[in-house]
Amino acid sequence: MLHLRLISPADRTDDVVRLIEKTVGTTHLVLLPGAARNPAGDVVMCDVAREAGDELLNALQKLDLEKTGSIAVENIDLSLSKRADKAEDEAPGEGADAVLWEHLADASHEESTLSVTYVGLLAVATMLAACGVMLDNAILIVGAMAVGPEFGPLAGISTALVRRAPHLVWRSLWALLAGFAAAMVLTAGFSGLMDVFGLFEKSMVEAARPNTAFIWKPDWMSFVVAYLAGIAGTLSLTSAKSGALIGVAISVTTVPAAANAAVAFSYTDYSQTWGSSWQLLANLGGIVLAGTLTLLAQKWFWARQRKTQLT
Repeated sequence: MLHLRLISPADRTDDVVRLIEKTVGTTHLVLLPGAARNPAGDVVMCDVAREAGDELLNALQKLDLEKTGSIAVENIDLSLSKRADKAEDEAPGEGADAVLWEHLADASHEESTLSVTYVGLLAVATMLAACGVMLDNAILIVGAMAVGPEFGPLAGISTALVRRAPHLVWRSLWALLAGFAAAMVLTAGFSGLMDVFGLFEKSMVEAARPNTAFIWKPDWMSFVVAYLAGIAGTLSLTSAKSGALIGVAISVTTVPAAANAAVAFSYTDYSQTWGSSWQLLANLGGIVLAGTLTLLAQKWFWARQRKTQLT
């Protein structure tokens, strides 16, 4: 279930209440006339089944409520109410299959903004991965993959493509490319510093490294794994099952590939730099393609399911 807290201008409140009352899957309607001060208006609250949430949010936006008032949405972790159970039963479809497009767009916007925190996390993750590839330590590689925040911009690109928002595509793409460029430059500098202290050596780059050699030797399996991870990551975002994102993070080699490319470049091993770069591009491309197709499939499936329910 979702909880909606709305601020409505007094002259729109009747329309808002009628809209909520006629939407299948809503319950626990509360009206507090004149309770809002900034902006001034009435406070309207209700609970709605997740599978009916997107329809209700779209209808509220058509009333320009986000411009003249406010729309706030929260997830309800626990609701002990027979009315809530009845509302979920009446709503068409399953909540786990429903996509809240506004929520997805808002989440991907936050995660795909080029910020100091984003670049810092990506740089630290890449440096950790650099230590992992130089020591041929798979545990460090996994840890670095879990720290990397790059799935946010990737999800932002897929969401923007499906919603046909070119400016959002470019913003997410800029965050992705600029973030990786900054992280790789910083990692190359980190590699040079580690070399000065005798912690990194060129012989470590040239070693066989059986546990991490796959990072600069991309093949079709690299793309397949990234594609499957993109599907899992997208489903975890749209279904609010964020725990699955950890599994997605440690199944793709974006951060380790960027790290190995930076370290190899700092030691003028351009063959490894080239191979790692291809590995990075294969993973990024596979995730974006999978995310876009998954969202399109969910959009088509949900539209068809609702059409079946209505007929």
